[in-house]
Amino acid sequence: MTEIQTIAVPQARLGSGSQYHSENYLDCFNRFFGFSESPFNNTPDPNFFFMSQHHHEALTSLNFGIYQRRGFLVLTGEVGAGKTTLCRQFLAQLSPEIKTAVILNSRVSGTHLLSSVVQDFGIIPRGKGRRGLYEALAAFLLDGINRNQNACLIIDEAQCLNLRVLEEIRLLSNLETSKQKLIQIVLMGQPELRDLLKKPSLRQLRQRIGVYVHLRGFTPNETRDYILHRLSCVSRGESKIAISTDVFERIHEATRGTPRLINTACDRILMAAYAHQTSHITLDVARDAFEEISFICAQEKGEGGSR
Repeated sequence: MTEIQTIAVPQARLGSGSQYHSENYLDCFNRFFGFSESPFNNTPDPNFFFMSQHHHEALTSLNFGIYQRRGFLVLTGEVGAGKTTLCRQFLAQLSPEIKTAVILNSRVSGTHLLSSVVQDFGIIPRGKGRRGLYEALAAFLLDGINRNQNACLIIDEAQCLNLRVLEEIRLLSNLETSKQKLIQIVLMGQPELRDLLKKPSLRQLRQRIGVYVHLRGFTPNETRDYILHRLSCVSRGESKIAISTDVFERIHEATRGTPRLINTACDRILMAAYAHQTSHITLDVARDAFEEISFICAQEKGEGGSR
């Protein structure tokens, strides 16, 4: 007999046809399954954060690198692996003594990047141009040391940085005392970042990396637990959604344990279940959804297999 995994969700019935057409589709969908909100939106909502073993190891490594002032930290992961969600969780856990700046646009010049860093730290430079920005940042960091503070700069999509800008970033790591780095720099990006940092011209930067973390996909058990976790976050524990074990297995096989793809897969499967007006999800119920999922995941793999 096929094993069934269940999660508590209040039972709801579709209303009459006229009621269905007069109400918002999403409201009808959520009420049918008893959800307070959609459980599988692809947004980095901290309320849905799931701590896999790899996430735990990554957070531990990042925290170690920041508090031990290791200078450069690198976090890589495939598209949709959850780097942004992990980063937000990481930032939320930092103590108030650690001042942070986050750069989301990596397609900039060195001076523009330095200006964005200064602005995000809340620094008001006295002088203009690159020299004025650099001196203002150095003064801010030295003042932080005197106040027993630390500084963390996070640069997202770092695989898009050009070599000249990366060299400018390396020069920021020269801001140090005889005993410690004044600023900790986290480069976050897709696997191409790892390839970029292997270039001979970046060997000085590469040798300064104090922590390197690669975020992997979920294991089969973690994929199942992740799905049940997200369903639990939006349920009230009054009734049950039943998901057969082979559905979990097919989801993991199709998505390779990638959180973004898992969310997409589960969203499509729930829509199929809603169309069947059932909360008992089997392979038969999800058959059409899996055809769509197969296309989406194959396209993602084909376009991003080297990403």
